[in-house]
This record gives sequence, C-alpha cells and structure tokens, in this order.
Amino acid sequence: MKDLLSSSESEMTDYLFIYGTLMPSEADKEIAHIVKRLRRIGAAYVRGRLYNLGEYPAAVIDHSSNTSIRGELVELPADKAILDALDKYEEFDPSRPEKSLFVRKKAKVKLANGRNVEGWMYVYNRDPGNAPIIRGGNYSKSKVA
Repeated sequence: MKDLLSSSESEMTDYLFIYGTLMPSEADKEIAHIVKRLRRIGAAYVRGRLYNLGEYPAAVIDHSSNTSIRGELVELPADKAILDALDKYEEFDPSRPEKSLFVRKKAKVKLANGRNVEGWMYVYNRDPGNAPIIRGGNYSKSKVA
C-alpha cells in the first residue's frame, strides 16, 4: 500500500486539520459541498485546548499542553477557490487577520499512526473567556443529542 504521506508528497501538498463544524458529520449545508471535496488522510490531533462556544468550538493551539484537540487531517485540493470558501466560512480575512473571528495558522499535527505533519488549522482569534473546555478535545462527542 502506498504511503499517503511520503516525504516528497507532504512537502508539495497542503493539509488542513479539521476538528469542529468542518468535520463531515458536523458540516451544515452552507459548507458541506466544500467539505465533501476534502480528501481524508486520517484521525489526528493537535496539542491545545478546545472550548465550547455553543454553536461551534474554539481551538487554541498550545504545543506544550497536556491536552489535545481531536479531529482529522485532510488534503486540500489545488483549487484555490476551496481554501477561499473555507476562509469565508470561518470568517477569516487574510488581509485583516486582526478583525477575523478565526485565523488560519500552520500547526503541528500528529496522525493516529504517530506520524507528524504540518497543516493549516483554523484557530480562534478571540479570548474564549469563561467558555467551558471540551474535555477529551472531541467536539462531536461533546455535543448533547
């Protein structure tokens, strides 16, 4: 079986770590058609904290943290319109990041097989205040049915 993340491929491919409303099971109809175009690489996590803001989660990266944010690593298609649509959905304006609700940043992502990959991630760009931390770092499992 071909290694999906060979060193030459991982240098040329852009990846995105998804953990909340971009997960296929959580995506609403506004973004679902875009999410379907993302190729799943596998389960992964990023060191940090995940907060519950009600309608969506807020991720804060902290590589020294003992807690992690659980999600998936996906491959971004070469089509720039896909990334533009994701940025718009996450309310990220690359020309005005200070005004954006989320910012797209590079993160160290660890796959379930132990492999480390650098990928984009949408990180909350505000103070989460008193929002509760999602224990276990898994947004989908934290939601009440």
